[in-house]
Amino acid sequence: MDGFWDFFWIVIVSFLFVSYLMVLFQIITDLFRDHRMSGWLKALWLLFLFLIPFLSALIYLIVRNEGMTERSAAAFRQVKQAQDSHIRDIAGKSPAQQIADAKALLDSGAITPQEFETLKSKALT
Repeated sequence: MDGFWDFFWIVIVSFLFVSYLMVLFQIITDLFRDHRMSGWLKALWLLFLFLIPFLSALIYLIVRNEGMTERSAAAFRQVKQAQDSHIRDIAGKSPAQQIADAKALLDSGAITPQEFETLKSKALT
């Protein structure tokens, strides 16, 4: 790099490339989340995304934006419900049950004795 402008353009181009990759992965994730779209149509979109990348990504974002938002929000709600359910399951257990679960993990070798002691002290407090 000979000067500031070379460095500046490398930063700009790198930023744009990483941004495009993020959009591309978001589109591919959305393609596989959409259960109403046929496999052939998904394959066609993927083909266009790799043959004419910028144009097809732009078209996909314009045409399928609303559905993309709905599928993303539904996936977020599903993960949130699973986390809340897991937290309720853990919080609803008695300290004796939490210690018994930790002991089972210790016996199976999934946790170390130090981790068992940490879990045990958290259950008792």
